[in-house]
Amino acid sequence: MSSKLSISTVESTHSSRVTHRNCSWQVAENLPTSFKYAWAGVTYAFRTQRNFRIHVIAGSLVMVVGSLLQVNAVEAAILAVMISLVLVLELLNTALEAVVDLTVEQNYHELAKIAKDCAAGAVLISAIASIIVGIILLLPKLVILFS
Repeated sequence: MSSKLSISTVESTHSSRVTHRNCSWQVAENLPTSFKYAWAGVTYAFRTQRNFRIHVIAGSLVMVVGSLLQVNAVEAAILAVMISLVLVLELLNTALEAVVDLTVEQNYHELAKIAKDCAAGAVLISAIASIIVGIILLLPKLVILFS
């Protein structure tokens, strides 16, 4: 079977579930196109993934609170890194879920479940760590503010 046949078969099989992008298997020819594709991934996650939207909103609120509490540059950087880590892992989780769904189609497979559960677990652990860091950095300032 030629690669063109297998690609078109996969595209037609999954066209109802994913947004089609012509020649998505090709490498972007220039840097602006690479950025465009990367931004398309971020906007796709924001539009379709509830948890990604929750993390974006929570992260934005934390940065606003940090600004109001006048955190120093190092504390702000730590908060930004933790928020970014959660968002990056959420994007990777979304990508992994798409690849797994593409591979197993509508069939249940225990290894697919393990892959998806582990990716979701990575997001969960990073979110918990981010909450802990946020509490460590912001709670003392909140206590001082309200006492």
